[in-house]
Amino acid sequence: MTTTDWFIDIALLLIVLRQLREERLTTRTILLPLGMIAWAASSYLTDIPTAGNDVPLAAIFAVTGVVFGLAGGLLTRVRHADGHVLIKATRSAAALWIISMGFRLGFAVWSTHASGTAHLTSFSAAHDITSGQAWVVALLLMAVGEVVVRLGTIIVRGQLLQARADREAKRTASRPGVYA
Repeated sequence: MTTTDWFIDIALLLIVLRQLREERLTTRTILLPLGMIAWAASSYLTDIPTAGNDVPLAAIFAVTGVVFGLAGGLLTRVRHADGHVLIKATRSAAALWIISMGFRLGFAVWSTHASGTAHLTSFSAAHDITSGQAWVVALLLMAVGEVVVRLGTIIVRGQLLQARADREAKRTASRPGVYA
């Protein structure tokens, strides 16, 4: 793993830790993880192997990432206050994020050591996974699925809360004799 790989993996781990304190849902809170995952995807998805069981491997990991992302997005506290959507990662959401990101980081480190390489080569041969790049694609699609779905879930929940608050404000303003 390169220094950049370590930086991106650790930064993705730290993103959710920052969200353990409540903050406004802003363009920055959305674009930072998306930018990081887009950079990683553009750097590592240069070749997508499709032979053997490479595609099913990538699909299984991608679906796993989507499930983790949905769970993380639903476990994140989203509320509306003072005209803003506020988010705060619960301990469960943070734990889920750390487990999934930590798994990918640990897998990458393990696979570069002799015992990891031997086990991974043996497993890959037994299950018709054709190259190390298939594992890179699978792990990256897992991360992309998790980040995108987690953010999407939080954004949708925030938009629903904002719409509800807007409807309530209109309803209150339209009542005669009631002042907001």
